Amino acid sequence: MAYREKLAWLTLGAMLVAYGIYFTWLGLALRQGEPSLLGILLPFGIIAGTQGIVVLIASAILSARARREGQAPADERDRAIARRGASVAYYVLLVGMILVGVVMPFTEPAWKVVNAALLAIVTAEAVSLILIILSYRRGWHG
Repeated sequence: MAYREKLAWLTLGAMLVAYGIYFTWLGLALRQGEPSLLGILLPFGIIAGTQGIVVLIASAILSARARREGQAPADERDRAIARRGASVAYYVLLVGMILVGVVMPFTEPAWKVVNAALLAIVTAEAVSLILIILSYRRGWHG
């Protein structure tokens, strides 16, 4: 498995676990009433911070194990694969942000707008990472 594919798996896995926990927590918190923005930001900060630390440490371990490949700059194939993932994710994010920025401010409370924006960002990043993983798996090279 290519080093950058491993990084994509790591990032996707950490992201799915972290935001799975966050959105599950949010769903449970909503049963007790509408949360305040501060009541949302604190758990989000803790979960996202923990995810970031886990990904940094695991990335450093992967890089150390990969030695040369982990420290080599991305080649043309790696850049093409990353571009493909980013270009599709852009459209996912665009649709999400149109909903969040154009429709929701007129119909929903602030905490829903904030969480819908977060969900759009997480979904777009997941799409990008999934496409990167599939591209490495299928041997796509531009």
